[in-house]
Amino acid sequence: MLAVACGTGRNFRYLPSASEVVGIDISDAMLAHARTELDGLELDGTVNQMDSQALDFPDDSFDTVISSFSTCTFPDPIAALHEMERVCSPDGEILLLEHRRSDVAPLAWLQDWRAEAHYEKNGCRLNHEPLETVEKAGLTVENAATAFFGLVTTIDATPR
Repeated sequence: MLAVACGTGRNFRYLPSASEVVGIDISDAMLAHARTELDGLELDGTVNQMDSQALDFPDDSFDTVISSFSTCTFPDPIAALHEMERVCSPDGEILLLEHRRSDVAPLAWLQDWRAEAHYEKNGCRLNHEPLETVEKAGLTVENAATAFFGLVTTIDATPR
């Protein structure tokens, strides 16, 4: 299982213990925490510094590729999704947990109002639409669901 933009590895605890985890992130500081998290959970795995838009793995390397709250931060989210697709086996799955622009008008207005300043400060697009991005990348969406006033969406996609 490949965890793209794994950050500090906080989500590793939710992964099946039978899985071998390979976590990648661009930040060495985050990966130091992710290594500690892997060790503490006694999961079989490694973490590596790597750009999600240029994954250093052969085609079809992983049965499952996961990423959480990250497409909003990639400079080119389409390129990152293409890379996830490339390293995912043809019968594998790409699982995303993302925030998005709310369906609730006052929340959406606030997200739109703060979007530019938030991106400049934190590198995160508050009002992006991950489902739209996944579809633009050409992945096949098998299932998608939203929660928390439309602020969070899960996407189960498969390679083309």
